[in-house]
Amino acid sequence: MASSSLISQLKEPAVLRRDVLASFVVFLVALPLCVGVAVASGVPAELGLITGIVGGLLVGLLPGSSLQVSGPAAGLTVLVFEAVQEFGLGALGAIVLISGLLQLLLGALKFGRWFRAISVAVVQGMLAGIGLVLVLGQVYALADEAQPSGGLGKIAGLPGLFAEVLGGGAALTAFALGAATIALLFLWPTLPAKARVVPGPLAAVGLATGAAVLLDLDVARVEVRGLLAAVDPPGLGDFGSLAGVAVIGTVLAFTLIASAESLFSAAAVDRMHDGPRTDYDKELMAQGVGNTVCGALGALPMTAVIVRSAANVQAGAKTSLSRILHGVWLLLFAALLPFVIGVIPLAALAGVLVHAGTKLVPVKEIVPLWRTHRGDAVILGVTTATIVVGNLFEGVVLGLLLSVCKSAWETSHIQLNVRELTGGRLVVAITGNATFLRLPRILDQLEALPQNRPIELDLTGLRHLDHACQVALETWSQRHNDADTVPVRMVPPPTQDRSSAAPVG
Repeated sequence: MASSSLISQLKEPAVLRRDVLASFVVFLVALPLCVGVAVASGVPAELGLITGIVGGLLVGLLPGSSLQVSGPAAGLTVLVFEAVQEFGLGALGAIVLISGLLQLLLGALKFGRWFRAISVAVVQGMLAGIGLVLVLGQVYALADEAQPSGGLGKIAGLPGLFAEVLGGGAALTAFALGAATIALLFLWPTLPAKARVVPGPLAAVGLATGAAVLLDLDVARVEVRGLLAAVDPPGLGDFGSLAGVAVIGTVLAFTLIASAESLFSAAAVDRMHDGPRTDYDKELMAQGVGNTVCGALGALPMTAVIVRSAANVQAGAKTSLSRILHGVWLLLFAALLPFVIGVIPLAALAGVLVHAGTKLVPVKEIVPLWRTHRGDAVILGVTTATIVVGNLFEGVVLGLLLSVCKSAWETSHIQLNVRELTGGRLVVAITGNATFLRLPRILDQLEALPQNRPIELDLTGLRHLDHACQVALETWSQRHNDADTVPVRMVPPPTQDRSSAAPVG
């Protein structure tokens, strides 16, 4: 039904014209990003183009989100680079392929919608951490220098890097070219609309390449192997190396981050247009198919990317034809004009990725978030810091654990109201959710009650009573009052069977 709907829409000349034009815009945005992400990931440039082609020609045909565009993403650059450094380029294809199969399984089990339940603070912290590590790494690439491993290593090496740049020579030339690329990208949105017909990343890379060629600058350039030569399917030995705990953690990180980024992108794209909404389970399966194929080809992992997707919507795309055609243009470019890639300076691509990395850090949202939701701001900061000083998987896991603890703390609201009845009897009404997290507060207030007066503990207002609280309350009620005072009476009585999972009252 989806294909017949697409065909009927394309029978309208206006729709067809808009989709074709939008596909060229997306292609021009995707081209430098595909190459740049690949180079920054430590793999041949062609592998980024392959992922972009698969994202257009294959994922573009599949149901899910009709307007968002898939391809290699800056958000996975750090993880891919670390995986290639630790396990080798051959293992990358196996890792991506298994991640794709996991995405297919999660989509088939209807887990797509649950990815939207991931705390926004964790996602923002994850992207901020990735962005900072990406910027720290690409600062070295700006000067055509090799980047140290680990976030702390990159930070520690900055003084030496800047000393090298200030010393002049090739490092200063490359750094100046990269810095000019970054400056142009930040200035691009302020230029008149007519000047911004060409996408900023393409214009910046094009101008930097032109300057490098015309001035014959001594800077490193992208190495070209050819599209078919870059394809390197994983062998049996590569799959055999996936038994280690570190590799399993990397596979899970690929799966989680690629899925979350794709589905968050889908939600953002849905807000940009009034067309069909995303089917999250189908979109997750579409991403799984794409990553399975990319893994089989030894290419980079893919996600749905908001920059290309936003460009697609803003260019007036109405159907999935635009994202399919952008894959066609990438394929034609890679097949017919591969020599163009070989003249692009690495410093220019590093500049594009430094700009992309800064966009991943939600600078403008941090202060408002701290004012309104300090717990979320702490989660964002801890996730970001852990990724920078540790690694991506540890940062995401810690962020998720903190968000669960925060939610548990916030939902375990409890109130104790004490009122005195005729005859001096005290009635203590406990309302809310009694969990072990609030147990110290509950016991402090109960133990402060007089021991020489009749007390009734009213639990009928509790929505939830976990086992730890039930045992603590029963123990307190048995031991609190003096021997000459009527024992504490609990309502409902402690003999009533109440499981920790059942609500009270």
